[in-house]
Amino acid sequence: MPLTTIESARQALAPVSRQAATEGIVLLKNTDNTLPLPSMSRVSLFGRCQIDTVRSGTGSGGAVNVPYSVNALEGLSAHPCIQVNMDLVSIYQTWLEQHPFDDGGGGWAAEPWYQEEMPLSSEVVSQARKQSDYAIVFIGRTAGEDQDNADESGSYRLTETEYDMLHKVCAQFDKVIVVLNVTNIIDMSWVDSMENANSIKAILYNWAAGMEGGHALADVLSGDVSPSGKLADTIAKQLVDYPSHANFGNSDQNLYCEDIYLGYRYFSTFKPDAVRYAFGEGLSYTSFTRKFVSSSIEGSGKNRAIHFHVEVTNVGDTHRGKEVVQIYVEAPQGKLGKPARVLAGFGKSKTLAPNESELMRIIVPVSALASYDDSGCTGYKSCYVLEAGRYHFHVGGSVREATLIDASFDVDTLQVIEQLSESAAPVTPFQRIKPAATSNALPYAIEHESVPTRSVCMETRISERLPVDIEITGDTGIKLKDVASRSASMSSFVAQFTPAMLATIVRGEGMCSPKVTPGTAAAFGGVSDALFDLGIPVAAAADGPSGIRMDSGHKATQVPIGTLLGCTWNTELNEHLFYLVGGELQSYNIDTLLGPGINIHRHPLNGRNFEYFSEDPLLTGSMAAAQVGGLKKAGVSGTIKHFASNDQETSRFDVDSVMSERALREVHIKPFELAVKHGGATTIMTSYNPINGHWGASNYDLNTSILRGEWGFDGIVMSDWWAKMNHPVHGGDEAKTYTSYMVRAQNDLYMVVDNDGAERNAMKDDTLAALESGTLTLGELQRSAMNICRFLINTPAMQRPIEKYNPVKPFAAKQQAPEEPSHTIEQPVKLATSNDTSVVINVDKAAKYLVTIQVSYDRNELAQSSCSLSFNGEYSMSLSTNGTDGAVTDIDGLIVDLESGWYDVGVTFVKPGLTLHHIAFSEIK
Repeated sequence: MPLTTIESARQALAPVSRQAATEGIVLLKNTDNTLPLPSMSRVSLFGRCQIDTVRSGTGSGGAVNVPYSVNALEGLSAHPCIQVNMDLVSIYQTWLEQHPFDDGGGGWAAEPWYQEEMPLSSEVVSQARKQSDYAIVFIGRTAGEDQDNADESGSYRLTETEYDMLHKVCAQFDKVIVVLNVTNIIDMSWVDSMENANSIKAILYNWAAGMEGGHALADVLSGDVSPSGKLADTIAKQLVDYPSHANFGNSDQNLYCEDIYLGYRYFSTFKPDAVRYAFGEGLSYTSFTRKFVSSSIEGSGKNRAIHFHVEVTNVGDTHRGKEVVQIYVEAPQGKLGKPARVLAGFGKSKTLAPNESELMRIIVPVSALASYDDSGCTGYKSCYVLEAGRYHFHVGGSVREATLIDASFDVDTLQVIEQLSESAAPVTPFQRIKPAATSNALPYAIEHESVPTRSVCMETRISERLPVDIEITGDTGIKLKDVASRSASMSSFVAQFTPAMLATIVRGEGMCSPKVTPGTAAAFGGVSDALFDLGIPVAAAADGPSGIRMDSGHKATQVPIGTLLGCTWNTELNEHLFYLVGGELQSYNIDTLLGPGINIHRHPLNGRNFEYFSEDPLLTGSMAAAQVGGLKKAGVSGTIKHFASNDQETSRFDVDSVMSERALREVHIKPFELAVKHGGATTIMTSYNPINGHWGASNYDLNTSILRGEWGFDGIVMSDWWAKMNHPVHGGDEAKTYTSYMVRAQNDLYMVVDNDGAERNAMKDDTLAALESGTLTLGELQRSAMNICRFLINTPAMQRPIEKYNPVKPFAAKQQAPEEPSHTIEQPVKLATSNDTSVVINVDKAAKYLVTIQVSYDRNELAQSSCSLSFNGEYSMSLSTNGTDGAVTDIDGLIVDLESGWYDVGVTFVKPGLTLHHIAFSEIK
């Protein structure tokens, strides 16, 4: 990997992040060619998000400490052809001094969905109109982990103050541009309903564009870049129109009654009039034609593919731009029932000058046209089949605009594409929708049918597939490097592990493990001396996907959110962007990024949608494969997550996703399949929630039958942090300590236990107890150990010098007495603070001291907070905690080797929330 320094990695990454942001901005309205802004346009900016620009969502996917961030005001003001009304800016800046950004206290998922907006007077707007010709109105929203949106003002809907802002601006300006600086799609009914709505000439979804977002917005508004983003989701007229709405947000279970008819698949089939903005829609500053040229079938058997050739021409006379070609299949209804349209392939052109053309080839595998029969109604249960009939194709700029082309694919008799076995079927009976058999024209009527439930015996399935135990040999001198060089086998290497070592290696440590890059999410692999002595390195995992989260305070680049990157419809750009993200990971000695997130946008209110790409599995899987491939080229890995169906944040630890096997395979795990088969994914994180009664980390059929058995995955599977598991056969009660169920399901790594807690079984899990009782076999543990070691061989950790972790860090003292009062090291230093601070301690006796902090954090156990300590300005350690529900608890840090003298002990709350009551130093005898 050529990018070896942090600074060089960041310099390479920033401009590509900016480009990605411009390509993901979606222009939905541009009446009278209002955009791009004419050169030297006078512009007034309304809305506080011009300054407090949302750059990402909240939680682990957005918590990146950035070296800088360009807000919308800075980006627009810096552009030489845009004249910003600075008098109006001054009014906002003055108001913001009295109404600062509300971070909710800075804690985990505490930031509110929206920020209080400045009320506008008619006089302020009138004066702005005298000074400018254009008004840009910013609407801002965020959401994220542990925090779903809600169908209320300030979340999905506008607030009264925002309505009033739009009303007053539209009354004075006849050229209003609305910029939606949001992490999720929001209600758009105001586009038509508000007074003077005709003044709104342009609407852009700017999303949350990372730390270069302000420059990217200026690039698009000025016309330096023509927008080419296309919606990755359907924007319906009403929230209740979404087919998942009635079964979203429950705390116990969500029935996926919509089945495969999710998003545009539902609307195009049953309810096209309910769509305000269609999937795939997005405007440009120029116009394009898409001319179908030819198609051909290449290959044979399972490798057959249809090659479509479409000529794209920029027919405008002024602006350069890119266009997305979308191909949709209309399959015969057959016995299974099909959506009226399904995205079958897509491609994005190069930048085309006026009158320039490009002949694009889009390849659609014939196998991708197949449907999964989970009922046996076709005569081929548990098979992907092509039902007989004519498969029509439609090409266009959105699902709504796509028109029929002369390139059908005929199937004379039903064809079995892939014979599989029933896996992960539901145990709860329910009804799903499908097109009525009596329907013969769009839109189809809806009928319901019973969903097939599980018929296989899981106990038999698991027992018949148990791996053979490898006889324990003890240490025979084989190191992991010997396996890497193929001078020893993996089985002979793992035969050296004692049961205790096997139980240790399936536990990751964190957050903020001192054994790896400071402030990262986990350390795994050689986390004990016994494992390390076999040459097993310690690998680091860092939160993503929009940049590297390090709770030590170290800086990293924040790239645009997943939804924006999905709206680029540009796989090559996504691959290159994450190749460069991989360079930054390498520079920080981080081995895997916990991302991309590739769950489906099942409902607009899911707070974590911002981390994910789309409502469509092909678009999602293609973006995931591209990003994983880019990271892989950089020598690191992307951990695709959350396997599977992490579709809401409300009760995310417990809510059961109850769905048909067909919906699971065709929609919800299809992106994972594409990322594994086409992106080469080697790391997967399971979800918190159960899927059809079995929690993600202990779901045998997902992790073994499908992932490894059908897809050929040979990497590692890790749990989400502090996940729960239940019995792989019987389901039932769940707990964090049921790691034996996790190992049986072939989720290899439990994430995470306390730092230095893997070997001593800090969480008191049942792995060894289950081994002793016979409910877990030695071979199963050895299988997971081999999976982990096989993965580690191909990580940068294996290439770095393997150095034993030293828990003691020396620090030099100041010999001159400080002016401010000092504390003696023999007594705890009382602080009772949640803000950055520093204290001076006096060390009379040079010795080694264990640092312990006493904290409380008034949040639940999923919330995360951290602080870092420094001695005389030198970073020492990061200490993290989960929510304690307000209870006071002690957290042991590292051992520091202190000379006699004075020390400035600095405390930085990198992830605020906790209250630090005191710091204590205990001499190590």
